[in-house]
Amino acid sequence: MTRYEQLAQQVREQIQSGVWRAGDKLPSLRESGKRAGLSLMTVVQAYQLLESQGWIVARPQSGYYVAAHAQPLPQVVRSEKLLLSEQVDINTFIFDVLQACKDPEIVPFGSAFPDATLFMQPKLARALSGVARKFTPHNSLANLPPGNEALRRHIAQRYVLSGIQVVPDEIVITAGAMESLNLSLQAVTQPGDYVAIESPAFYGALQALERLRLKAVAIATHPQDGIDLDSLQQALEQYPIRACWLMTNFQNPQGATMPQKNKQRLVSLLHERQISLIEDDVYGELYFAADRPLPAKALDSDGQILHCSSFSKCLAPGFRVGWVAAGRYAPQIQRLQLLSTVSTSVPMQMAIADYLLHGGYDTHLRRLRRLLALRQSVMSQAIAHYFPPTVKVSQPVGGYFLWLELRPEQSAMVLYQRALAEGVSIAPGRMFTTSNHFDHCFRLNASFDWSDKHETAIKTLARLIRELEPVV
Repeated sequence: MTRYEQLAQQVREQIQSGVWRAGDKLPSLRESGKRAGLSLMTVVQAYQLLESQGWIVARPQSGYYVAAHAQPLPQVVRSEKLLLSEQVDINTFIFDVLQACKDPEIVPFGSAFPDATLFMQPKLARALSGVARKFTPHNSLANLPPGNEALRRHIAQRYVLSGIQVVPDEIVITAGAMESLNLSLQAVTQPGDYVAIESPAFYGALQALERLRLKAVAIATHPQDGIDLDSLQQALEQYPIRACWLMTNFQNPQGATMPQKNKQRLVSLLHERQISLIEDDVYGELYFAADRPLPAKALDSDGQILHCSSFSKCLAPGFRVGWVAAGRYAPQIQRLQLLSTVSTSVPMQMAIADYLLHGGYDTHLRRLRRLLALRQSVMSQAIAHYFPPTVKVSQPVGGYFLWLELRPEQSAMVLYQRALAEGVSIAPGRMFTTSNHFDHCFRLNASFDWSDKHETAIKTLARLIRELEPVV
């Protein structure tokens, strides 16, 4: 551990133990350095790390202050930890909610997409322009499934640098992560099969199950540690489950990240039964700590884990370029893709490959993580300041979503409808389940640069929450 990391850990422990409380001003950079016998630059690095993790916040011309943290969500305790859905029917409702986020007059807290201003990449635009000038008919044939060779090699290198053994031939380039996830699901299931998913779950998983006529076994999921493994084991013993679709890092909608020991147990449970894991890791690069949490794919010993990700959430949302490290299923994924979309946009593949070759991606990612951590901290502080104290808020360590729980008798659907009428969108809990377990919950997108407009929107939500009447 470096000296600045040691200082950051000391300050973090002081905050956790109550030495410094929310709103307290921390000692100045020079004062902290003098007291600890450290250089000014070392203290700056420590404070910047704490800020990126949401522990402190900088105020211009004033100094650093302890960030306000809303009440964390308690351990999820539900009488029903397993929920079987023989028929999933949710597409219409999800479509209506997402359509509302397209209105430029609406504050899009309900959006699933990060703030577009985070991705103004002149180098990427130049790469695409250069590709367009050099594009030939041969390029279209050369980049059919499994996809652009240079891009697959770059992705494989990033896996290896993270300590994950993935070879280029295992990687299939797809039209965004949703195609990689859908193709993976088709590769390992047949209509009528059972699939274990989280509860609440990413609505894209629910849509895919509905389209492929699959049965969902929803497993209780905690906003801090992820899926309940005891409940998953019970489900594996009770139902003939063919696959699991999970987010192990920064889960959407709750933001949960499974501890490494939980990932090890998960992989063991599935390996014993030869059940495939479709791992949705689209937010994996958006971590706030010093190191990226490894996905379950790092523990894959037999090619049974299909690891899906994309550049849409961290580099180029409009390019729609994703991939799946498909293990033993790579040939089958390629065949399925040829029968559906044929291939991913070739110019987009080539442009991203060129961008990765000439560097700058990791610099961009570091800036992106720093901004997302800061923006999440600012929104959390606003929620703590304006919302009723009964509202509970998650504290994810990556991604850009916050999951909020109202009192059980309050309806997030009513809040959604009233907020939309006043120009603010949220993502109500009903989007993420086929039951009514999360009718008092909703998700907020914390990726936007804070402004008076966003603060007014938070104040509006706070007022509407106070006005909610219990649902009879």
